[in-house]
Amino acid sequence: MTDKPKLLIVEDDLGLQRQLRWAYEGYEVLTAIDRATALDAVRAAEPAVVTLDLGLPPDPDGTSEGFATLAEILRLKPDTKVIVASGHGARESALQAIADGAWDFYAKPIDIDALGLIVARAFHVHALETENRRLATRATGTALGGMITASPEMLKVTRTIERVAGADVSVMLLGASGTGKELLARGLHDSSPRRSGAFVAINCAAIPETLLESELFGHEKGAFTGAIKTTEGKIEQAQGGTLFLDEIGDVPLPLQVKLLRFLQERTIERIGGRKAIAVDTRIVCATHQDVDAMVASGSFREDLYYRLAEIVVRIPSLAERSGDAVLLAQHFLKSYAKSMHAAVTGLSPDARAAIAAWGWPGNVRELENRMKRAVIMAEGKLVTAADLDLAEGGAELPLNLRAARESADRSAIAQALARAEGNISNTAKLLGVSRPTLYDLLKSYDLHA
Repeated sequence: MTDKPKLLIVEDDLGLQRQLRWAYEGYEVLTAIDRATALDAVRAAEPAVVTLDLGLPPDPDGTSEGFATLAEILRLKPDTKVIVASGHGARESALQAIADGAWDFYAKPIDIDALGLIVARAFHVHALETENRRLATRATGTALGGMITASPEMLKVTRTIERVAGADVSVMLLGASGTGKELLARGLHDSSPRRSGAFVAINCAAIPETLLESELFGHEKGAFTGAIKTTEGKIEQAQGGTLFLDEIGDVPLPLQVKLLRFLQERTIERIGGRKAIAVDTRIVCATHQDVDAMVASGSFREDLYYRLAEIVVRIPSLAERSGDAVLLAQHFLKSYAKSMHAAVTGLSPDARAAIAAWGWPGNVRELENRMKRAVIMAEGKLVTAADLDLAEGGAELPLNLRAARESADRSAIAQALARAEGNISNTAKLLGVSRPTLYDLLKSYDLHA
């Protein structure tokens, strides 16, 4: 093992492979000749940079195997910088490779010096991105739209939303109830060029079907019984700003048709009206439902889905946000203690353990409600697991780092064994270790294939 940056060369021409290996003395060079050996090397060594020849066996005269290898590498390790090289239709291959996620492209025949500069730049960019992620992970406090998080999973979501905020495209937020979809939608609006306009939110599930059309599109005076004056709908109110349609999956099919027409023509007609009104607003929608399944069943229009889901952002549940449950609990405790003039000052060790171990099916909303109750019920200065009504779900922290690692190792080995159907060789490849190492781990943890 060395401290040199790891470079993986995926090349089936052994002569060129040796030439490239000699050219990169400043790196720890790994080699592979096909997709299988390349993926094994990515799992085992996690190289920062990969040079990939698209013409790999069993398709050395084409590019299909090379593109399949590119996709698998990026699936396993998305931050890897993959530099693709090919002599097969260089321009077309380059465009497709970049579109598929490659970092850069170089046409054969290869100029070692020029490729060396590209490789060096890739390592530099990878190092900068790694440091940025490390600093972002360490940062606590608020992220986009006041979102309180320190988890890599949620920080990735907020960075995605910040990137798309400047583009005038429709965004669909997918996530369970209580994950903060409206907070993220408002953060998107505040980060966009439309921030000076209105942010108008409507919960499509909370309004009766008979009233939803009027709420969205407005109505003219006398359009129906009780329409005593002309009223603007939510879409008009969001002129120049952002319209947030929460629980879009609950919009009935007839109204979906009218929404689609608005998205296509960017004009509306109020109920009882005859004049087309032009509206410039950005649509952000959200739902906790499986929209793909709804489209397949016919309960949600496919054409409307593609209009609304130009960008899809999936929001992790609280259980998937490592470390955030305790961080949010501390925030809610301070907030409610201050507003209720309560004497509580923090969380007891058993409360922290219980919060970290709980599954949080109700997500952040459940956590907030439990913390509010706990601040009221706490008898001492510290909120306990019993105050949270999580006494039975709590779990103590591991004895030490070794015990924590053993627990993680056991879980990872068990999952890999299940996926490999008990095959030791395939399990070792999935885990990125050698067969002897895997046998030692199985024996150490008393696990069986």
